[in-house]
Amino acid sequence: DEKEKFEPTVFRDTIVQGLNEAGNDLEAIAKFLDAAGSRLDYRRYADTLFDILVAGSMLAPGGTRIDDNDKTKMTNHCVFFADEDHDAIRNYAQVGRG
Repeated sequence: DEKEKFEPTVFRDTIVQGLNEAGNDLEAIAKFLDAAGSRLDYRRYADTLFDILVAGSMLAPGGTRIDDNDKTKMTNHCVFFADEDHDAIRNYAQVGRG
């Protein structure tokens, strides 16, 4: 019985790369997340996924981002970088529901 490694940084890198490649198209982002869900363990990395979809990268305790300003470890396709209006935030919420 081999234990699976817990590698949230590998998960983060995979999700961030897919989000960045999808560009500003929320439909493409939703399709990426849907397709990635069949091969990535969203339940195991739920906290990391939530951090990325809301803040753009993994968060340390206390709420600071863990990305060292490395653009390959962060995305602007998240709630924190969305336009500050009701429709934009609702659209990001719809992506998260898939």
